[in-house]
Amino acid sequence: MLLEATPVLRVTCLRDAEHFYLERLGFQNQFCYRPDPNQINPAYMGVERDGAVLHLSSFPGDGRLGGVVFITVDDVDRLHEEFVARGIPITLPPTDQSWRMREMYVKDTDQNTLRFAQSLAG
Repeated sequence: MLLEATPVLRVTCLRDAEHFYLERLGFQNQFCYRPDPNQINPAYMGVERDGAVLHLSSFPGDGRLGGVVFITVDDVDRLHEEFVARGIPITLPPTDQSWRMREMYVKDTDQNTLRFAQSLAG
């Protein structure tokens, strides 16, 4: 039985990613693993916001930069207002898509795309 899936986004510097996800996007730190506590990288971190969990890794073997994550939300326009107020650059403002989703895109410091989407089905 499958329980859940957690996307892992490759980042170049965990310190920069940590600032972006925690301070800018409002995620919370779940854990952070550093094999050498005296070094910033490599490192692996789990972040969470409202039940959405992402893992961030600066280990070279953990994928490529420029990944994409699809995150469902209940109100993409409200989230857009929050992000604009925080000064977060929006790649695509809330847009109704032909696949019946209203989506907004944000890129992190390593060009990973976060696709925040609200269902228009109903």
